[in-house]
Amino acid sequence: MEQRGKRKIRVGRVVSNKMQKTIVVEIERLVRHPKYKKTVKKRSKLYVHDQENICNPGDLVRVAEIRPLSKLKRWRLVEKIKEVGE
Repeated sequence: MEQRGKRKIRVGRVVSNKMQKTIVVEIERLVRHPKYKKTVKKRSKLYVHDQENICNPGDLVRVAEIRPLSKLKRWRLVEKIKEVGE
């Protein structure tokens, strides 16, 4: 049996849950500027498949890469790490 490649896993914060079964997750990473050597925050927004609609804005979540589900969705929810109210 053929084994798939390793899938990317990211941790981020939910920004929006206004769509059905879809959330928007913001990933923050630190990158060093090539010339000035200062550390800069870079942000990316990922569209994530949330089958049960369990996430709310502010939640910390873990997401995994999957095959394309729609024009923008290429990630799925693995687990909710921390809720907003905790």
